[in-house]
Amino acid sequence: MKKDLLINEANRCLNCKKPLCKIHCPISTDIPKIIELYKENKLDEAGKLLFENNPLSLVCSIVCPHENQCMGNCIRGIKGEPINFPEIEKEISGRYLENLTFEIPEKKSHRVAIIGSGPAGITIAFILAQRGYSVTIFEKHEKLGGVLQYGIPEFRLPRTILSLIEKKLLTLGVKIKYNSLIGPVTTIDDLFRDGYESIFIGTGVWNPKPLNIKGETLGHVHYAINYLKSPSSFSLGNNVIVIGAGNVAMDAARVAKRSGSNVTIVYRRGFEHMPATQKEIEEAKEDGVNFILYNSPLEILENGMKFIKTEAYLNENGEKSLREIPGSENIISCDSIIIAVSQSPKNNIVSKTTDIEINRWGLIVTDEVGHTTKKGVFAGGDVVTGAKTVVEAVNKAKKVAESIIEFCEEV
Repeated sequence: MKKDLLINEANRCLNCKKPLCKIHCPISTDIPKIIELYKENKLDEAGKLLFENNPLSLVCSIVCPHENQCMGNCIRGIKGEPINFPEIEKEISGRYLENLTFEIPEKKSHRVAIIGSGPAGITIAFILAQRGYSVTIFEKHEKLGGVLQYGIPEFRLPRTILSLIEKKLLTLGVKIKYNSLIGPVTTIDDLFRDGYESIFIGTGVWNPKPLNIKGETLGHVHYAINYLKSPSSFSLGNNVIVIGAGNVAMDAARVAKRSGSNVTIVYRRGFEHMPATQKEIEEAKEDGVNFILYNSPLEILENGMKFIKTEAYLNENGEKSLREIPGSENIISCDSIIIAVSQSPKNNIVSKTTDIEINRWGLIVTDEVGHTTKKGVFAGGDVVTGAKTVVEAVNKAKKVAESIIEFCEEV
């Protein structure tokens, strides 16, 4: 969006006494203050405010579900269009991050290991490194970003942003070890042996949840979280079915469509029940993705998939529910199937560290500020909460960073 249009957007802001945009931002971005600074052309001051509150402000300006947060709660949106703050934030944060230089702090003796370079890991690395801590990030893949790099398509989040973030971390003295999987060979105890006082686990959720139906192991069946890592490795064919209707499903469908396949999302409910944001759904439609609703998967076949039709109804308690329609089985032909119904954590670390407690979903158990059940080990992000938004991971990571600092200072 051009500068003059953004100024017009900023001028539309009502500067509410009770700013619902800020209240409904998971990280409490001071949106009215940022807009005022923008109008006064104090871009450096605005950028500093955004970055100190949220080191991934630029990323969040692009990938946040704004319709549920700032824009969705803007008073202007009641009778018209909400203020497009994400575009204002994007311009300010992009410019600020590009020009950002750090005053390198005096190095402390404390050494911290961060396992996983997703949103939570990046946030904690920025905070600790700026406080003088020696930080090493262990990343099992070959590039920085975790879900930002391998779960969000390039057309949604340009990889140049992640490269810029990596550059800033390296400038701060953060060491990054790529292709370094902690768990099977190198363990948590090995890290403690080598002088790391504190360890943060932010490994995300990379195990796909299966449908557990017949045919799921066939060669033309794939999981969205694996497909999005390296779409060019897959030969999907002309017709693709995507099962699921969350943002990951939309991303997988759009990537497959842009790769030349005819793509159909099949979902057991209606549009109004889809967990994906309205923006993601509309963009999938604009890309030419087809939708078949009220069909539930039964079995995967060699050349298609068997479904049974479903319908919404009010149960005996007067609540909306869903049921299958007997005798409504049908087959939808396809060349490939992508399953995108959920993810869970891998157990590379906890399987080798028996005193880190996990819950029945495989998520690491922590207290409010990130302490796990093993002394000196902290955790955060999706590996604790399950799949959440980037901004939620950043917000909680800020609290965990302070908890790590408190722990190290007491050692």
